[in-house]
Amino acid sequence: MARRILLVDDEVAVLLTMKAVLEISGFEVDTAASAREGKLKLHKHDYQMVITDMRMESDEAGAEVIEAARAAANHPAVALLTAFPVADEDWQEMGADKLLVKPVHTRILIEQIENLLATHEAKLAKLNGGRAKATKPAAKKLPAKRNVVKKAKSAKAASAKRSEVAAR
Repeated sequence: MARRILLVDDEVAVLLTMKAVLEISGFEVDTAASAREGKLKLHKHDYQMVITDMRMESDEAGAEVIEAARAAANHPAVALLTAFPVADEDWQEMGADKLLVKPVHTRILIEQIENLLATHEAKLAKLNGGRAKATKPAAKKLPAKRNVVKKAKSAKAASAKRSEVAAR
């Protein structure tokens, strides 16, 4: 069975490049160019992993995709892909399992995805008494929407400050 990944990003170049890289590495990849499209695909299909950008049609779009992935019956692994790194506690509070910072070298990206899938499958098996497939939703509490927006804005401000310092 092919390992299915849903890739959600509003940058077409990122979608096409990552899709090609992942497919060459043996993954079956569906893409979505918005959080809305990603959430619709999560309701219709099962994925072993969801990789989502943080900022798309809104600052909280990535958090919305993560929340939808966490609500999915098959419990996919979730990675947050961003060019604007956030603090560990911020992306973990959003419900992501891993933070992927773009740009990322292809070999490193594939290693990170393979490791996350293996770790996630082991965690699901342990939670289900040795069965590999999840049978009930994990009860993971996500922060209030306003907290996610606040953290996204804070990350955006920090990025702008780094750019300003670098320009000096």
